[in-house]
Amino acid sequence: MKKYNFNAGPSILPREVIEKTAQQILDFNGSGLSLAEISHRAKDFQPVVDEAVALIKELLQVPEGYSVIFLGGGASLEFCMVPYNFLIKKAAYLNTGTWAKKAMKEAKLFGEVVEVASSADANYTFIPKGWTCPDDVDYLHITTNNTIYGTEIRKDLDVNARLIADMSSDIFSRPIDVAKYDCIYGGAQKNLAMAGVTLVILKDDVLGKAPRPIPTMLDYRTHVEKGSMFNTPPVVPIYSALETLRWLKANGGVEAMDKLAQKRAEIVYGEIDRNKLFRGTVTDEADRSLMNICFVMNDEYKELEKPFLEFATSKGMVGIKGHRSVGGFRASCYNAQTIEGVEALVACMKEFEAKA
Repeated sequence: MKKYNFNAGPSILPREVIEKTAQQILDFNGSGLSLAEISHRAKDFQPVVDEAVALIKELLQVPEGYSVIFLGGGASLEFCMVPYNFLIKKAAYLNTGTWAKKAMKEAKLFGEVVEVASSADANYTFIPKGWTCPDDVDYLHITTNNTIYGTEIRKDLDVNARLIADMSSDIFSRPIDVAKYDCIYGGAQKNLAMAGVTLVILKDDVLGKAPRPIPTMLDYRTHVEKGSMFNTPPVVPIYSALETLRWLKANGGVEAMDKLAQKRAEIVYGEIDRNKLFRGTVTDEADRSLMNICFVMNDEYKELEKPFLEFATSKGMVGIKGHRSVGGFRASCYNAQTIEGVEALVACMKEFEAKA
């Protein structure tokens, strides 16, 4: 039976990326050594980093004056590194979910934090509207896609402050105007690579302004100056990122991914809205994520939640159980998710409805 991977992260990767990475793990570039055991200083590995950086700049049209680095620690470490490097006195945060809240918690260790808006009281079922950013903050931090609650900011905000974004779960899924951001970061478990590497895009002239000594490993300048090679980087995840970026370019880039994401979402949300058993959890359709499609049983069919999960699993649907904090279901549709996959899910929903 064919399996369809809807896990939220770690998540689906293009099959050819997995296969090519696996080949290099067995024998890297014909060296007789595994990718997993070579030195990051090996002459064959620096071109991997160089090509990956070049592809990121090409695919996202990164302007001059920005650096691209690969780090460890996931987005969770960036929650700390961002304020360490950028917070001077006060920072603003838009609270749209669990990860935004965690980022705020870390920032409070370094200075004053202003919550410009929050949808916490409504269990994060929408993106707050009508808020303003204070003029006197060092930066505004946003989380563009909220994997747990299924909301997404699908446009580049125009704000009167330096803009920093956690794009862990939707980067490379749509075109972005990098010039509007001072820092973009993302833990690579979704649209970039296997888990274990973090992508950071930095505007060079904003570094070195923090009024505090920064530990060497937590100073962005360290990694910019050393080209991600200050210490041993996550070699295998970086290589899988390179293969993913090659795949992305070969398949039309972020513009094509954007169209595919909209098509997938139209198919799945269309069935959620049609099917008598289900309803979406996001209250404003304009805020619906194209990456993480969250839905629950309608109240009158609540008792069918477990039977549907079992039925869907028996049909090859993997990872559609909702996050433990919200329940229900979640179909994660990252770049590598196919139209075949979402159509299989919809067919499963229709079949279960007919049996109910």
